[in-house]
Amino acid sequence: MSYVVGVDAGGTGSRAMAVDLAGYRLGRGASGGANPNSHPYDVAAARIAEAITLAIRDLDPADCKACVVGMAGSSKLTDPEVAAVFHDTWSALGLGCEIRVITDQEAAFASMTSEPSGTILVAGTGSIASRIENHRMSRVVGGIGWLLGDEGSAYWMGREAVRAVLKLLETHVPAGPLAQAVLTEAVGTIGDDHQLLWQRLITAANAEQPIRLARFAPFVSAAYTSGDPVAADIVSRTVDVLAGMVADTRPSDSDRSPVVLIGSVVGPESPVGVLLRERLGDLPIYFSTEGATGAVWLAAVDVLGSSAPRPSELVRG
Repeated sequence: MSYVVGVDAGGTGSRAMAVDLAGYRLGRGASGGANPNSHPYDVAAARIAEAITLAIRDLDPADCKACVVGMAGSSKLTDPEVAAVFHDTWSALGLGCEIRVITDQEAAFASMTSEPSGTILVAGTGSIASRIENHRMSRVVGGIGWLLGDEGSAYWMGREAVRAVLKLLETHVPAGPLAQAVLTEAVGTIGDDHQLLWQRLITAANAEQPIRLARFAPFVSAAYTSGDPVAADIVSRTVDVLAGMVADTRPSDSDRSPVVLIGSVVGPESPVGVLLRERLGDLPIYFSTEGATGAVWLAAVDVLGSSAPRPSELVRG
């Protein structure tokens, strides 16, 4: 039986799906994180191979007609030495095709729509927006990490929350739900000695990796729903940044291609997500949580062209 395989290889986990050429699911597999930016190359390659092996456990590897891996950190494979590690590991699978690697954003976009072009916005711990043209990433906005950017991300929101509370402490009015939540999380207590709290908050924020500031982002959302004006300001500025990133990927204001959102900051129930959808107006908007379905559909497109059926959760009987 001919089939195709798609893999969503992220920083915390890898998921693989095998479907036949009619779109029926034949198998699933999962393994650990496989982003080569955060895991040893041989480990990342082996985890993707493990997910594929589990997905095709009852199938003949030689019958695989296409395999697409949507990988976070895929740019690492432009290094020939890194690419060789992945190639050697995957060759042992015995698939009847070469494995094609794409970005995780291309896979996530295809997971939600068959449209060839549009925008995907990722706003989780970090932030990046990409233009997809003919199923391939053609333009990138952001994605440069916490040190140089990541505006509109959970990291950025958390940093803005800490900065805002420090400013409140400087003016001796650390009131409001956001200030209370940040201080409780960071220093474990709230008292009247604002200078001491100011010092302890700075110390706590600098005691961990900067990216850990992302843990304060949920406090912004919670305080926003309580009417905290400081949180409202951060949410408003986050929406401005993310809407601008989306706009920067669009060829014109009249473009009606879809927007796919992914990440906790722009989730369906988050204040930023709600306000961002309002800002984007009547554009088609979808939420993606994983890219395996997009990767496996793109693998089917490699074999059948654009008429390839969307993958189904139905299992071939």
